Amino acid sequence: MSDTARTLTYDELLFENLRLREELAQLKRLIFGQKRERFVPLVNEQQLAIALHEELPAAPAVPPTTTITYTRREKKSSPIKLPSRNLLPAHLRREEIVIAPAEDVSTLKKIGEEITEELEFVQPQLYVKRYIRPKYARPEGEGIVVATLPSRPIEKGIAGPGLLAHILMSKFVDHLPLYRQRQQFRRQGVEIPGATMDGWVTGSCQWFVPLYDTQRRMIQQSPYLMADETPIPVLDRTKPGKTHLGYLWVYYDPGAQLVLFDYRRGRDRAGPNEFLKNFRGHLQIDGYDGYNDIIKRPGVTAVGCMAHARRYFEHAQENDRDRAQWMLSKIQALYVIERQAREAALPVEERYQLRQHHALPVLAEIKIWLDANLTCVLPKSAIGKAIGYMLGQWSKLEKYVTDGRLEIDNNLVENAIRPVALGRKNYLFAGSHEGAKRAAMIYTLVATAKLHHVEPYEYLKDILSRIPDYPHHKVADLLPQSWTPKKY
Repeated sequence: MSDTARTLTYDELLFENLRLREELAQLKRLIFGQKRERFVPLVNEQQLAIALHEELPAAPAVPPTTTITYTRREKKSSPIKLPSRNLLPAHLRREEIVIAPAEDVSTLKKIGEEITEELEFVQPQLYVKRYIRPKYARPEGEGIVVATLPSRPIEKGIAGPGLLAHILMSKFVDHLPLYRQRQQFRRQGVEIPGATMDGWVTGSCQWFVPLYDTQRRMIQQSPYLMADETPIPVLDRTKPGKTHLGYLWVYYDPGAQLVLFDYRRGRDRAGPNEFLKNFRGHLQIDGYDGYNDIIKRPGVTAVGCMAHARRYFEHAQENDRDRAQWMLSKIQALYVIERQAREAALPVEERYQLRQHHALPVLAEIKIWLDANLTCVLPKSAIGKAIGYMLGQWSKLEKYVTDGRLEIDNNLVENAIRPVALGRKNYLFAGSHEGAKRAAMIYTLVATAKLHHVEPYEYLKDILSRIPDYPHHKVADLLPQSWTPKKY
């Protein structure tokens, strides 16, 4: 044993042992386990729902180890679904192939048909659209009569709205880098230079600037926003071979179902401070201190994220299973209440009343438990960090029960961020800071389109077809939440 090890106290050795066990558990989780947060409670959600109507018992200061038994209700087996010709969506185009019997049936009576449906695929193909404009000469050399060429998204370019929309969708929704798209086009015998395709993306996004700016102003005027941020590597042309770690700050309005991605070069407070400089209302965030200046302003109320607090206890199960699972079960009870409100489509006031009657007692129980257990654990252990984080965020975490409009967490904004993470794994980085800003615009429009059940490709294609000649003062009509397809 080294001299250093011999001088360690018992508490120091205990803490070091716990720290190493936690690191080992985290490594096992990353290598072998699933990253999705999942907690299997000792009681099922039906029992939790029933318990909402009963008086909640006081929590013990230190949770005793208890074995809970219950009878698992056998699920009713669903009837076996036989193959059906209606399994294929009715909106798909049908190509009919009639196969007549080989023998002569001219004297027979037809009594029906045997129909077999097969799902097929036609590879997306490039084609050429030719605009033919007849020219007519006026008498006596007074000039030529020819129709005006329709406005095009890329002036003097060969790319039509459908192709541009396909390229944008492939890159920002299907996460297919441009060089791989060029390979696909090459297989069809069409060679598109990389610089040309880059120019098409840039030119297309220029039309989206007024849409993006309009949505940004709408978001900034919202009375309730969720906020989160995610990194995006960006090529730094001043440092060849290196990338700069930029950030997409994402803002979501749950009431209007609007999303906005705002690119900034860093994660410091300057980004949200500038974007939300005139914001007044509820701001739902995690524990990141980049929002501290904003939530200190008059008229701004901070709301916490219960899902973020839950993750700390999820990760602490290897450190202190009893305490971690007690908390996870209580948090799950809160989410059962939220699910009931959502499934019943409760109005704001009724949602508020439901929380006051059922969520408030659970929160009170959690707070008592946190205060009692804070001094019973090592502060730097996983369970100690979980308890410390939750206590530090407590005033924000319990805020959602004071207003039926508020959500228990900001998972809705995290859902909007997920496609960015998938994109990072595929196209790895943005080509420039301007490219990252263009990505923010596309992410904004596509995410909002999905929230309003608008098919993103059809939306982008239609917008690129119409916006060159669209009145600037009516541009808000082309946002996904207001969009009506043009009838051609």
